[in-house]
Amino acid sequence: MRGRLRVYLGAAPGVGKTYAMLGEGRRAVERGRDVVVGFVETHGRPRTAALLEGLEIIPRKTIVYRGATFTELDVDALIERAPKVALIDELAHTNVPGSKNAKRWQDIDEILDAGIDVISTVNIQHLESVNDVVEQITGIPQRETVPDEVVRRATQIELVDMSPEALRRRMAHGNVYAPEKVDAALSNYFRVGNLTALRELALLWVAGKVDEQLDRYRSDHGIAGTWEARERVVVALTGGPEGDTLVRRAARIAARTKGADLLAVHVTSADGLAGGDPASLARQRTLVESMGGTYHQVVGDDIPRALLDFARGVNGTQLVLGASRRGRFAQVLSRGVGVETTARSGPIDVHLVTHEEAKQGRRRPERARAALNRKRRLSGWAVAVAGMPLLTVALLPFREVISLPSEILLFLCLVVGVALIGGMWPAIFAAVGGSLLLNWFFTPPVGRLTIADPENFLALVVFVLVAAAVSTIVDLAARRTREAARARAEAEALSTLAGHVLRGEAALPSLLGRLRETFGLDSVTLLERIAEPTPDDQAEPGAWRIIATSGAAPCTAPAVADTDVQINDRLVLAARGRLLDAGDRRVLEAFAAEAAVALRQERLQQEAEQARPLAEADKMRTALLAAVSHDLRTPLSAAKAAVESLRSHDVDWTPEDRDELLATADESLDRLDRLVENLLDMSRLQAGVLGLSLQPVALEDVIPRAVDDLGPMRDRVEGNVPFGLPEIQADPALLERVLVNLMANAVRHSPPGHDVLITGSRHDDEVEIRIIDRGPGIPPEEHERVFLPFQRLGDRDNGTGVGLGLALSRGLTEAMGGTLEPEETPGGGLTMTIRMPISSKR
Repeated sequence: MRGRLRVYLGAAPGVGKTYAMLGEGRRAVERGRDVVVGFVETHGRPRTAALLEGLEIIPRKTIVYRGATFTELDVDALIERAPKVALIDELAHTNVPGSKNAKRWQDIDEILDAGIDVISTVNIQHLESVNDVVEQITGIPQRETVPDEVVRRATQIELVDMSPEALRRRMAHGNVYAPEKVDAALSNYFRVGNLTALRELALLWVAGKVDEQLDRYRSDHGIAGTWEARERVVVALTGGPEGDTLVRRAARIAARTKGADLLAVHVTSADGLAGGDPASLARQRTLVESMGGTYHQVVGDDIPRALLDFARGVNGTQLVLGASRRGRFAQVLSRGVGVETTARSGPIDVHLVTHEEAKQGRRRPERARAALNRKRRLSGWAVAVAGMPLLTVALLPFREVISLPSEILLFLCLVVGVALIGGMWPAIFAAVGGSLLLNWFFTPPVGRLTIADPENFLALVVFVLVAAAVSTIVDLAARRTREAARARAEAEALSTLAGHVLRGEAALPSLLGRLRETFGLDSVTLLERIAEPTPDDQAEPGAWRIIATSGAAPCTAPAVADTDVQINDRLVLAARGRLLDAGDRRVLEAFAAEAAVALRQERLQQEAEQARPLAEADKMRTALLAAVSHDLRTPLSAAKAAVESLRSHDVDWTPEDRDELLATADESLDRLDRLVENLLDMSRLQAGVLGLSLQPVALEDVIPRAVDDLGPMRDRVEGNVPFGLPEIQADPALLERVLVNLMANAVRHSPPGHDVLITGSRHDDEVEIRIIDRGPGIPPEEHERVFLPFQRLGDRDNGTGVGLGLALSRGLTEAMGGTLEPEETPGGGLTMTIRMPISSKR
């Protein structure tokens, strides 16, 4: 029997997921259950660590990777121990290479298969579905993710919630991160806005999970009625012109209730032939989605029943319909969709919204072309005109032998043949003509248009009615066949459009090219009006600008096009090559609407690209001013104070005091020199004018020099670089500077008694240099932020510079063709990994 998974979900680190998990574990022990701790990270939090006391802990598995030692969950030992419940922290954790599984959730899945219940934790930012949203909110990409389905399969998901203000108070009191990291965390990732957005994401995700559980419960227990646990407004769309009004009205109804859902539904007939205007439906779908709603399409011949079935299926509470467009006489014959839906709605509230089209009668569609082509119609007329006399002549010699019913059947066969060949009207003509011929030549009294026997009269009337009915059915079948072919063609065209959107082919030329190929046009052009509209600008090329075109000889104005579609006041889609009929035009309008959306997306993207450098420059300028106002002033003030003291004649300085003041001035000026040098190098990097001297470099030459440059800190660095590593392609001076920056940073953050380890190894065509410390580390979500200029994440020491060290180190490394990436050191700490290409001159 597979074990059960329980997950504690939080909006951000520090809300108390691990604390809640351990608390549940202790309660399970008190209830007599066999509980072990598989893997728990306390992150140095004493109150969390206290909950571990008295719980059995499975020893971690030790893994050596690239010269460093890591610890991970020991899956085999836990399964062999076979407890009832296992506490395993950090569901989204990525295991060290060489582990049994790549991800911890895979470890947990294996443990569940062994019949062991698991309690775990995860943050909302680690769920795959919201990964991009979290990056957009916080500006930090999440590298460790877990598929949503893994969490959704959990037997129980419990939200560990905490208000942003309460979480920030916990951090300020030192209950989440070490004191030296609190200030930076509060001003960056843990801002009130970020925490509020992440909290809303977590609440909405859990609400969606609750919705799934509620739907499953109602389905399992056969509950068809509506439970008003949450407002869901369903708006019915027909594809008519009133759809925009209905969507906006439904959106206003949904907006009155916080958290209400908006769903739009269109019911199409089962045969797929009768339906709304595709262009109108496409436009209304875009409108619904722009208002945060979703669009759905269902099939059903009974429209009221289909609407109510859909509403009940999604647990809808309100249904918005448009007032009937049918005239008064039509409403007398049939109650209409609105009245019928209201009568059957039960607990669902139905809103009948009036609009300009109400009671105006349904607009008759453009007259359809004949069901059969001209050649078949002419053939039918020919058979009718010639066939009836010929059949009459053929039957005259047998008039005394063949009875009237048999003669009627023969004429009926001919009428059916005419209907099959030429359609309804030639068959109707043949039926009427055949009845007259039967009356004149075969019905007593012969030679007169009178009928003596009432049965013969009835037979001729039935003959005409049957012939007309058969002709009508044949013609209707032919029309349906033609409609089906057109519907299929439209569906294929719209499928092409949908595929274009799904594949991300948003470029206007690509979209217009597909449109031109679909309809076999010479050219398709998207035109934009340059100035305000005037009565005569339709034929004036100077009034229009070509935005995008496909094909030869683009249209320069709407008037020169064979077919044009007005998208809005400023945009027109112009097509040249042939006139399009009404059915094709409907699909063309759908393409035109998508073209307008693609144009808007392109322009928004262009504006964003133009604004990004300005925003970055402004951000850099603001940070630089802040740095100048504080960090540059600090060494200047110290140096100035030392020099002024030395120049003062009011104090008789001893030689020791004078040396100390000179050392202070010298140290301050050295710090200022390094600061200015870093700023200049950063500006050169951004301008792309940094001078490089790339050459083969041996690590055994450059690393000792970098360690020596650390000064007194050199004693806290331990090297483990094997001899014989291939030379790398780098600038020796810049590489040495990068190593000094990284090692100094690692030493500064490492606790006393823990040395910094520097290792080297070869991997394919690269050499890796790893600087490993055992300090407080950096949360994975903050890894990229530390490389931003003017950041000192978790560093309160304002005398250490403006936060350019890591940013400059990465910039210099990448300028030399390498990479610099941070990783978590198993057991706590941070590992900086430099990857440099191997020199080709070996």
